[in-house]
Amino acid sequence: MLLLTLFAMLVLANGVPVLAHRLLDGRWSAPLDGGRPWRDGQPLFGSSKTWRGLVTGSLACTLLAVLVGLGVGFGLVFGLLALGGDLLSSFIKRRMGLASSARALGLDQLPEAALPMVFAVLVLPVTWLQALLVVAVFSGANIVFSPWLYRLGIRRHPH
Repeated sequence: MLLLTLFAMLVLANGVPVLAHRLLDGRWSAPLDGGRPWRDGQPLFGSSKTWRGLVTGSLACTLLAVLVGLGVGFGLVFGLLALGGDLLSSFIKRRMGLASSARALGLDQLPEAALPMVFAVLVLPVTWLQALLVVAVFSGANIVFSPWLYRLGIRRHPH
């Protein structure tokens, strides 16, 4: 049950910001990087990484963690690490010259799942093998279901 909860928290951290974008339209959409470029002239993260996404994804994780008894602190740190992994992916993609909407298989999934799962291993009764399983299932689900969510009009990009 714990592994399923951690998987659900990963989905929430990464999915709720997408839903918040759809529901809130342009409200609270200030980019985390303030639109500032990095020293290479490319955006630090890009305009799709917003304060709205950081707050809604983190709060969704925190709420689920509280509901299942993992606590506010665990949920908040887990959510922030998942979103931090997503920011790391965006930062790397910008350095590679890839646009916000560009697909980078693996890079789009692994950091946002691996960072919070390392934290889970350190503070919960979760083994490294179990964490790897959750990361693999999350990554696979993300790759398979993102195009479906795009076709349903939930995601802006098919990946």
